[in-house]
Amino acid sequence: MRSLCLSSVLMPANFFNYSILSILVTLGVMARILLRPNRVPASRIAWLAVVGALPILGIAAYLLLGEVRIGRHRLARVRDALALMPKQSDGSDEIVAERYRNLFRLGQSVSGFWPVGGNKARLLPDSNATIDAMVADIDAARDHVHLLFYIWLADNNGRKMIEALKRATARGVVCRAMVDDVGSRALVRSEHWKAMREAGVKVASGLAVGNPFIRIFTSRIDLRNHRKIVVIDGTITYCGSQNCADPEFRVKARFAPWVDAMVRFEGPIAYQNQLLFAGDWMAGVRENLGRLLDQPPPPPDADVMPAQVIGTGPTVRVSAMQEVFQSLLFAARREIVITTPYYIPDDALQNALCATAYRGVDTTIVFPARNDSWVVAAASRSYYADLLVAGVKIHEYVGGLLHAKSMTVDGELMLIGSANMDRRSLELNYENNILVHDADLTQAMALRQQLYIGQSRPVTLEEVAGWSMPRKLINNTLAILGPLF
Repeated sequence: MRSLCLSSVLMPANFFNYSILSILVTLGVMARILLRPNRVPASRIAWLAVVGALPILGIAAYLLLGEVRIGRHRLARVRDALALMPKQSDGSDEIVAERYRNLFRLGQSVSGFWPVGGNKARLLPDSNATIDAMVADIDAARDHVHLLFYIWLADNNGRKMIEALKRATARGVVCRAMVDDVGSRALVRSEHWKAMREAGVKVASGLAVGNPFIRIFTSRIDLRNHRKIVVIDGTITYCGSQNCADPEFRVKARFAPWVDAMVRFEGPIAYQNQLLFAGDWMAGVRENLGRLLDQPPPPPDADVMPAQVIGTGPTVRVSAMQEVFQSLLFAARREIVITTPYYIPDDALQNALCATAYRGVDTTIVFPARNDSWVVAAASRSYYADLLVAGVKIHEYVGGLLHAKSMTVDGELMLIGSANMDRRSLELNYENNILVHDADLTQAMALRQQLYIGQSRPVTLEEVAGWSMPRKLINNTLAILGPLF
């Protein structure tokens, strides 16, 4: 009886202590949310609401996904890699038309690269042609080949690339191949990865997750290297949206074909992509590429096709990719056409797109009709009504999953690369893009965009207004959760 009475006295006390501890921990996490730098108010409010409403789950989610933390050791390796990079001499943007110079100055402030002229470029016809062109360039390589892909599958095109690297290594060409540890996890754990290593290809996986239960305490586990970079002999490079895979993309075959856009560049711009690759490589592999990087290609003999590499990511200035997108929108005077598969903007980017249409610019954006992420698709559609009211023309591509990330401005300027208009690309992923000031290449990309539009269906304001209440509820609810990620 005495023990029963004693337990009845202790239980409320223990419960009281637990409650006080739970409240203190919750308040501590909320204080951390409020004190974290570089977080927009909408994101703070969303996380405060989640942690306050669901303390245990909310705190766990915040530890996993709430902060852009790369980890002390990784950050130290990134800084060491940057210290080994050759110092870029002061450049100039005078090769660019005056009305666009401020855009390239913004790009220079992000990655340190000034626009360089003397380039040649060709928009590749399709995904298979792109892989064939890459393989041909690798077969002709004399010194080195550098590749970085977010996703590399061991399918037909993926194996073509593997065999090309083996052949090049057998000829004495130094080949380095890096992939994202999550995006290409099947390849990294396959016999093909081992075979490349045994053949002499230097392979590495970036942002390795390791033990996720330990990783959550040191860094955010879903930070990814989303870049697609190919550099051959320091003079040829590729840039665009395509991963190393078949367009049938058999891991998600029901959304196929994946429709991508890639540009093959020759000239000084390749050296800037080389530096971007080297930074990622040296941050993940203890190999100093300084000797190779100290020998840049000869200076251009003509100021044609000015181009500039813009690399963004969690160790670069916060909001850099968003600044690039917004600046291009506000630079448009006549027309702007955008293709992106994933659209979950923050308020600033959404308002910039609407303002571009409000001020009379012919503004068009093309999304895939069927997205491989229903969450992203639903959240994206929550923004349709405001865009359409502003006068933005929205098209949904029905010929597969339109994966191309492109922007053409006034028939003279284009941006192509890996970055989507979603919060992952804006804040979390490592991305690479190239900004080009050239009417011919921009026209080629604009014609490709018109082909996409020709295989799309227009979305009207009447259609959006007619969506059912449950559909609107789901779309808007998922959009509200966007700032959490």
